Amino acid sequence: MSDNNLLGRLDGLDARFEEVSTLITDPSVIADMPRYVRLTKEYKDLERLLKVTNRYRSTLASASDARGLLETESDEELRAMAREELDECQKSLPALEDEIRLLLLPADPEDSKNAILEIRGGTGGDEAAIFAGDLFKMYSKFCESKGWTLAVTSFNEGSAGGFKEIVAAITGDNVYGTLKYESGVHRVQRVPATETQGRVHTSAATVAVLPEAEPFDVEINEGEIKWDTFRSGGAGGQNVNKVESGVRLRYFWKNPNTGESEEILIECTETRDQPKNKERALSRLRTFIYDKEHRKYLDDIASRRKTMVSTGDRSAKIRTYNYPQGRITDHRINYTIYNLPAFMNGEIQDCIDQLTVAENAERLKEAEL
Repeated sequence: MSDNNLLGRLDGLDARFEEVSTLITDPSVIADMPRYVRLTKEYKDLERLLKVTNRYRSTLASASDARGLLETESDEELRAMAREELDECQKSLPALEDEIRLLLLPADPEDSKNAILEIRGGTGGDEAAIFAGDLFKMYSKFCESKGWTLAVTSFNEGSAGGFKEIVAAITGDNVYGTLKYESGVHRVQRVPATETQGRVHTSAATVAVLPEAEPFDVEINEGEIKWDTFRSGGAGGQNVNKVESGVRLRYFWKNPNTGESEEILIECTETRDQPKNKERALSRLRTFIYDKEHRKYLDDIASRRKTMVSTGDRSAKIRTYNYPQGRITDHRINYTIYNLPAFMNGEIQDCIDQLTVAENAERLKEAEL
């Protein structure tokens, strides 16, 4: 893409940024929460794009000035400085252009949302539950390194440790946009703690990362929700066992994509406070329905793309953790590293970065077509 074409696409950017800046301070806009949230996100996106655009325009201007000096200046010292300036600008421009092209692509509206993380032990019995527990620790440490807040909403422990399933809510900056690449089947190859003959076993756990729905994203008739309360089990002293703080909701929902009705059952025992548990159960209900209603959107993405970087396909085997070799392989991008202990300690950002690069390259290719 030539400079003129790229600059042409950036025309009107400043005017729109000023317009959005004014709108998000308008009381009538603030009162319309869905619109306000949408405009606030647009403001942040435009602000980021404008910063890169201004650097790009400045670099183009510097390159033009340097060329002018080379054409008109006879002093060799000044010409040498102009050549150095021009070289630096020419090195910087391609990266700036790529960054602008990416920012001009329509962003996934889900990326800025908080997320619900669901991990379930798959094939492998007790070892699968133990591995699900290991994955949960990995994500917990990653969230801690990002400054995100992770709160467990429900769990079912395995008989030999770990979890048969565990669900957590994660809040922070761009949580879903970062963790969406983790959805799928994670496979582990190692000697289980329950193995007496030292044989390597293969087990699996399924990870699902769902964008957390805002109250206005889905319509729920709260009057049709059936609530039950029960005593929570587990650690927490006498209060947990004597007070009915655990909540269970039942809700019949009709899928607009299929026309089929289904009963949704959600339990929440996260806190000792029943109202808080109800609030979090409602949040999970909204997220569950939102995810179901957007399944067609995700399927459409999957059908268009050759890779499975972030389609959210939970049946796809995405990664293998091989303990004897200390190896992690992400099968979507043929990415292999040999730092398994650090990876399981939450150092997964490099892998996510590689997946992001692959995703962005694919999106740029689609946009050019």
